[in-house]
Formats: sequence, C-alpha cells, structure tokens
Amino acid sequence: MKEKEANTAHKRVFSDRERTNMLRKGEQRLILFLLKKVPDWITPNIMTGIGMFGSLIVFSAFILGSFYSRNNLLIGILGLIINWLGDSLDGRLAYYRKIARKWYGFALDIVMDWLSIILIGLGYYFYASGTTQIFAFLFVVLYGWSMIISQLRYKITGFYQIDSGYLGPTELRVIISFILIIETLIAGSITYFAIAVTLLLWVINIIDTLKLLKAGDAKDREEKE
Repeated sequence: MKEKEANTAHKRVFSDRERTNMLRKGEQRLILFLLKKVPDWITPNIMTGIGMFGSLIVFSAFILGSFYSRNNLLIGILGLIINWLGDSLDGRLAYYRKIARKWYGFALDIVMDWLSIILIGLGYYFYASGTTQIFAFLFVVLYGWSMIISQLRYKITGFYQIDSGYLGPTELRVIISFILIIETLIAGSITYFAIAVTLLLWVINIIDTLKLLKAGDAKDREEKE
C-alpha cells in the first residue's frame, strides 16, 4: 500500500518533465522526502524566493572572495545548496499539493533560473581579473543558449527536458562547488575550470542544437503528411 502511494506521488510530482541527469534517482528520492517535511505555510512561491536567495549567497561569496579572503568562496557552496532546495522544490511542491499552475510555474521558473545564472556569472565577473572576466560573460551566454534550446525542444516535441544527457542543473551545481573548493586550495585554478566549463557548455549546446534542428525537420515533415 505504501509502495503504491509512493509510486503515485512520484508520478504526480515528476510527470511534467523528463529527466536524464546522472543524479536523478537519488535526487528525486530526496525531493519526495523533503516535500513531506515542508511546513504548510511555505508556498511554492516562497520556495522560489529561497532559491533566489541561494543565488544571492553565491554572488556574495564571490564578492567576499574578491575583496577579502578567497576562503569565503566556500560560502558559495551553501548558496548552491539553498538554490537547489528552492529551485528543485518550488514546482514539485505545487504538484505534490495538487495546486500546480502549469504555465504560471513554467514562466516563473524560467525567469528565476535566468536571473540566478546572471547573479552567479556576475559574481564570478567581479572575482575574476583582467581578460578572464570574459568567461563570466560566456558562461551566462552559453547557459542562456541551453535554456533557449530547452524551450524550443518543448515547443517542437511537447516534452520538457532541462537536462543535456547525463548533465543537468544539479550536476552543474556539484561541479561549481568542486571548483570553489579547489580555488580555495589553489589560487587561480578557477580560471582553468572556467575555460573547461565554457568549452563543455559550448560542445553540449552545439550537439543539442543539431538534435533540435533534426527534431524540427522531422516535425515539419510530419505536419506536411
């Protein structure tokens, strides 16, 4: 009986999107566990605000790391955890409580995700020095490109997917956390990681764009039949 209820809850909470990321199974189990613990007075919109607050913490960590000790970058890991909590639970909480507003939530989620990426990129811009600041700009642009791909894929295929293969927002947060830790140990290493992440996002976006164009072509042929 409990297993049936758990399966029903899982389908209700995660049915609106297809996930392929590496950590999805453990992440979804954790989300379901946390949803049961969220107090009634906390609404999905409050969770969205919590996610944005996490992004502000990451931004602040870069600022503190720039003007004071780079050890302050570790505060950014806490910010990423808080960002994950708010970003992962806001829409899921609405579906869990059966109060979802699909298009309102969809629009709010996209806008807040974009603002979060801008904050994180801006924080790194202030932390970086000289010409390496360009990677902050490229990170925001490339992540924005991936978001556009997700929206277009949804329009063409009807399936909303925020992951690119095994890599999703959660994995990206883990990677950024790892980079922050290494930077506190080895000053300047963040530049090389920024280059690597930029190249990775660029390659992923190229591949996903080609897949998107292929899906669009298939959709055109289907509509002509």
